[in-house]
Amino acid sequence: MVSSDSGTALASSAIQSNGDRARRGRLAGNVAIVTGGTRGLGLAMAGAFLQEGASVICAARREAPLAELRAAHGDRVSVTTVDVCSADSVRSLMDAAMRRFGRVDILVSNAGVSRNGKIVDLGEREWREVLDTNLTGAFHCTKYVVPCMEAAGGGRIINISAGMSTRVAPGAAAYSASKAALEMFTRASAVELAKKGILVNCIAPGFVNTGMYEPLRDDERLRSRYERMMVSGRPGEPSEVAAAAVFLASAEGSYVNGHVLEVNGGLLWS
Repeated sequence: MVSSDSGTALASSAIQSNGDRARRGRLAGNVAIVTGGTRGLGLAMAGAFLQEGASVICAARREAPLAELRAAHGDRVSVTTVDVCSADSVRSLMDAAMRRFGRVDILVSNAGVSRNGKIVDLGEREWREVLDTNLTGAFHCTKYVVPCMEAAGGGRIINISAGMSTRVAPGAAAYSASKAALEMFTRASAVELAKKGILVNCIAPGFVNTGMYEPLRDDERLRSRYERMMVSGRPGEPSEVAAAAVFLASAEGSYVNGHVLEVNGGLLWS
């Protein structure tokens, strides 16, 4: 039983700790890797992590200057090339992170591609590209980040799915299948890695004003069709998805594990 005085002291300590964290940033001292981190949602999440005090490696297939982030955050941000389809490339990414920062606390598996096409028209090459990037890429990243996180005493893995993981659309068989599988991979990883102090969750964005939504946004006919599905009356902003990622990566998400968080403002489908 905790005495009144002890309870007051504990509450005061917690308030002070939360205040210190707010001043430093909720992710101060953490090191994050964001794949697909040089544009779109990945860049937004990387920026949000940096704002919260983390050091961030933006990993992508191609180098990008990221001049604005580097000007604002200096040595806390770096860019590394990676092909998540290649186990060797992902191992090299983790080695580079450990050499640069000495630890990895957060991984966001965000790298993804979409190759739309009805099943009878979809080529095997396109099918494999989508599955290899969206699903096998997350497998590689999870597998090879685990030793880094174990050395740090635990960590957070956030996989990026999509609203179409649970909604059927003609021509999206490869993309939807890859994201549905990613969500089950998230749950299986959460069960297997919990005892290592690693929490694994997933974010499933709806229509977001960047990346793959841009072709819809620029096509009036398609835009009007999909806008009818948006309960909130608008697409989301990258910052809104990034805020969810910060929550899952921070102390506030410490009892969330194996969860798929839909960030879509309410999304109808027919």
